[in-house]
Amino acid sequence: MKSKIHEHQKNSFKLVSKKQILYLFVIFISLTTIAQTENSRLTYFNLEHKVALQGYDPVAYFKQGKAVKGKKELTATYEGVSYNFSMPVNREYFLKNPSRYEPQFGGWCAYAMGDSGEKVEINPQTFKIVDEKLYLFYNAYFNNTLKSWNKDQVNLKSKAESNWKKTIK
Repeated sequence: MKSKIHEHQKNSFKLVSKKQILYLFVIFISLTTIAQTENSRLTYFNLEHKVALQGYDPVAYFKQGKAVKGKKELTATYEGVSYNFSMPVNREYFLKNPSRYEPQFGGWCAYAMGDSGEKVEINPQTFKIVDEKLYLFYNAYFNNTLKSWNKDQVNLKSKAESNWKKTIK
C-alpha cells in the first residue's frame, strides 16, 4: 500500500512539474514574441527618438481634422511605438483603440510606398484620411506628393498596401 501511495505521489509530482514547465515555456514564448513585435515595429516605423509622427497627435487628425503638435508629457506607447498627444482626452481615445489612430505604412509617405515601395520622410501636416485610416505625405521643395496621390489614389493605395506587406516581412 505504501508503495502505491509513494508511486501516486511521484506521478503527481511529475504531472505538476510538466504542467509548470509547459506554463513557463508558454510565458517565455509569449514574451519573446511581444518583444520581437515591438522591435520589428521600431525598425519599420518612421520614428524620431522612438516617437511617431514627428511628435504630432495621431488622434487630432481624426477628431480635429488637422495636424496638431503633441506634448512630450502626454505620451502613450503601443507595441513599442510612442505617440505624443495635444490633450489628455486624445490620449484616452488612443488608449481605447490604438490601431485605429496609427498612421498607415508606419508613418512613411503613402505616395512613395505606392509608387516605388520606398520609405520616404513625410511632412506631418500633409495628410489625408481615407476609409478611417491616416495617410501621410512628403511635401517639400515644391513637391507635394498628396497631389500625385489624389490623381491615382485607388491604384496607389493598393500598391502601397502590397509594398508595405513586403517591407515588414
